Amino acid sequence: MPLLAHLLAGVVVTIGATLQGSVGFGLGLFSVPLLVLIDPRFVPGPLLFSSLALTVLLTHRERGSVLFADLKWAVGGRLLGIAAAAAALELVPARQIGILFGVLVLGAVGLSSSGWRLAVTPRSLFGAGILSGFMGTAVSIGGPPVALLYQHETGARIRGTLSAFFFIGVSLSLVGLHLIGRFGWPEVLLALSLVPGIVLGFALSRRLVHLLDRGYVRRAVLLVSGISALAVLVRSLL
Repeated sequence: MPLLAHLLAGVVVTIGATLQGSVGFGLGLFSVPLLVLIDPRFVPGPLLFSSLALTVLLTHRERGSVLFADLKWAVGGRLLGIAAAAAALELVPARQIGILFGVLVLGAVGLSSSGWRLAVTPRSLFGAGILSGFMGTAVSIGGPPVALLYQHETGARIRGTLSAFFFIGVSLSLVGLHLIGRFGWPEVLLALSLVPGIVLGFALSRRLVHLLDRGYVRRAVLLVSGISALAVLVRSLL
């Protein structure tokens, strides 16, 4: 692979990691479309594996705010969502699923903007986990459902809890990719080339965190979720 491709990929994941390190999610949303253009081999395994470094760094940075008790419900739901998506993709085109979930997330963003609030309970966590697993598997964007549920929490809680959730989810995805022969040593080596950009993005996010935590985290969550939904819709309709 040309050196220029590695440099461009590094810039892409640096920006994506800065976004996720500030808001709690968004690395995949920003990075996947651009990495596919640079070299499709960067997706999905290498990006997923390199993102583990970001989830570990974020979980450690926000370790005092991680809601560990919530993870079992969200992760349980994610497993069910992954299985449901795998079955659905055999019957329904990914394009139609993308349109459906794009509309659903936009609707949730609209309701949230109007003041509607869903309480964080085991049931809502399980449901958000299902949607996250389904969307992550079907359309590669699984952050918004859980992020929207936590939108009224502090920035540290959103970032820390989402990072712990993503660490488990990404690990499960990598196991699945390995079992079907799509993740091995070549992908690990490509992932390592992305890690410096991931670490740099994490470091840069520290500056934005102080700004967002002054009352702008919820707006950022709604904005990134809305952009995610629009991206899924556009990709599905084209």
